[in-house]
Amino acid sequence: MNFDNFVKNIAKLISEPLFKLSGTEVTLLSLIIFLVVISFAASVSFILQRTLKRTLAHKFKKQEGTLAAILRLIHYTVIIIGFGIGLQTIGINISALFAAGAVFAIAIGFAMQNIVQNFVSGIILLIERTIKPGDILEVEGNVVRVVDMGIRTTIVRTWREEELIMPNSIFAQTTIKNYTLRDNEFRLGVEVGVAYESDMKKVIEVLEATAHKASWRLPQPEPRVLLQDFGDSAVIFGVYVNVDDPWKQRLYMSDLRKAIWFAFIEADITIAFNQVDIHFDPPVTEAFTGLTKIK
Repeated sequence: MNFDNFVKNIAKLISEPLFKLSGTEVTLLSLIIFLVVISFAASVSFILQRTLKRTLAHKFKKQEGTLAAILRLIHYTVIIIGFGIGLQTIGINISALFAAGAVFAIAIGFAMQNIVQNFVSGIILLIERTIKPGDILEVEGNVVRVVDMGIRTTIVRTWREEELIMPNSIFAQTTIKNYTLRDNEFRLGVEVGVAYESDMKKVIEVLEATAHKASWRLPQPEPRVLLQDFGDSAVIFGVYVNVDDPWKQRLYMSDLRKAIWFAFIEADITIAFNQVDIHFDPPVTEAFTGLTKIK
């Protein structure tokens, strides 16, 4: 009898309503069931992440940040699904719960819109994979290398060895130049202006020879020299070569400019600089002449 009473007391305790949530009475038993479901979802998430990490490790060997982002996304998805199943299991109507908290959700949405925006952008980047760790990008005029990609932010590194934490919305909503999207080949160019009295055929020959001597350029396609423009004080030429490392473009452009400088000195070609000629109307000239005579 004592055992029977104990069982009845336990049954009464776990079935006693603790509180109401969205019109549904929540008991100790229902809370235990809910926690079991959440724990099961967490276990499934852990096993799934561990399995996928082992399976995909070789495919994402150089993209650990992308793999980590995928695993985090899977974890969030499994936990959210488990949370929903747990609520349904204990008899709580999720739609009614969402309706009851709609106003609160809207307020939270407005307060966290930037976070949500970056989170959604991170998911889009993760699915499209147009940007990956190791890529060389030009963002807002800065050339950077992607170090790690998260759900909300992306870490990049600049030429000055500075690490920047950038929100994902920048990559999803603005035009980004990806130098390594399909391959590492990149065409760089420098401009130089020569005086109008220069021998243009000789200028072109010197520029072509200098470009061909660059040891770091790709053999194909051949370097090109283009007449860019007739400037106010100079004839502008552009020298273009292909390279296979966009990250070193700043160094390559410096080497090419230095080579052109010394080649022009050796060939006696003048690099033009801005000049301004001032012409006075006759009355002004006569006035200056009169003042000179008085003195």
